[in-house]
Amino acid sequence: MAKHNDLGKAGEKAARQFLRRKGYTIRDYNWISGKKELDIVAETDQYLVIVEVKSRSTEHFEHPKDAITNTKIRHIVEAAHDYILKYDIEKDVRFDVISALPKNGTFEIEHIEDAFLAPVN
Repeated sequence: MAKHNDLGKAGEKAARQFLRRKGYTIRDYNWISGKKELDIVAETDQYLVIVEVKSRSTEHFEHPKDAITNTKIRHIVEAAHDYILKYDIEKDVRFDVISALPKNGTFEIEHIEDAFLAPVN
């Protein structure tokens, strides 16, 4: 596996651990719908939380959260829609972003709740 893939998988694992410590239930991760993927599908008492994880070895070029384009948002929302229909979810949905930057053998996590809204067509 390429080094950047290893970093991404490690960042996603750190993000899941972070969310569990905050009391979230992890329903799924790396959930696939066609060619679209949801990094983490979590749940709180109130929300179904779709989490996009961005890991980078450094933030010198671009902060991980800034790497989420409008096209990526559209794909996340479409996959979330498929997930909601498949599992008949009746909770409100929230879209979060977690950026994971390696630091001292672990990851520095930044959790941005309500990072974006589903676009209205």
